[in-house]
Amino acid sequence: MTPATRAFAAEIDAALDRLDVAALEHEYWAQDEFLFIPRFLPPVAVGALLDDVRRLEPGLNRNYVPRHKKGGSVSHYTIADEGPALLACYRSERFRRFLSGLVRADLKLCPDEDPHACALYFYTEPGDHMGYHYDTSCYRGARYTVLLGLVQDSSSRLQCRLHTRQPGRAPVDLAVATEPGALVVFNGDKVYHGVSPAQEGERRVVYTMEYVTSQEMGRVQRLYSNLKDAVAYFGIRALLRGRGRTRARQTRVQSES
Repeated sequence: MTPATRAFAAEIDAALDRLDVAALEHEYWAQDEFLFIPRFLPPVAVGALLDDVRRLEPGLNRNYVPRHKKGGSVSHYTIADEGPALLACYRSERFRRFLSGLVRADLKLCPDEDPHACALYFYTEPGDHMGYHYDTSCYRGARYTVLLGLVQDSSSRLQCRLHTRQPGRAPVDLAVATEPGALVVFNGDKVYHGVSPAQEGERRVVYTMEYVTSQEMGRVQRLYSNLKDAVAYFGIRALLRGRGRTRARQTRVQSES
């Protein structure tokens, strides 16, 4: 770990120290596994993340899927190679322990070959958006989504509909401005969510981190996940890069056995 990433890790620890964890846990479950913390990270910590964003943005992959999404994205593979502060945030053991306590599950990092493990999403052109959806997990266990706001110079909003799968509860709609340093945590199988369209000259950037209760995924689910990622998010080159990481991991496991 470099001095810069150590300093960033200290900022994460300090941010966690400031939280009223018991109150946040109550709020998360009262909202059917959704939590919004408006000011989680201070500006100095966000600045370190934005340094990574500026370095990574030129290589983003843009895509458009009619009636579903339009925008730019940078995969976990690129972040792992060139985004030290972003990666340190995702891999922070103390941050993961906080999330595990919040959702009452033993959360793990996604496997290295998952391009969605952590990713940057850019809503920086007119019409960039994400349609409403659930984050149906391809893993054998549950998957939880964590969003960290980085840039919010935009009318684009994270749109969430809570309580959609709670019998007898009326759904609640939220429009969340993910300002720099804001944190959102939710169970994507329960929260129906999307992103409203960006307008001309607007800019919104968000960092997404995924945590799972099991790192196992069946072959059919892996094929579906890979095809979805290649078409709708990160491009064919990212898919090939992921296959290389899978082969490297298998070789490493074989050599250690």
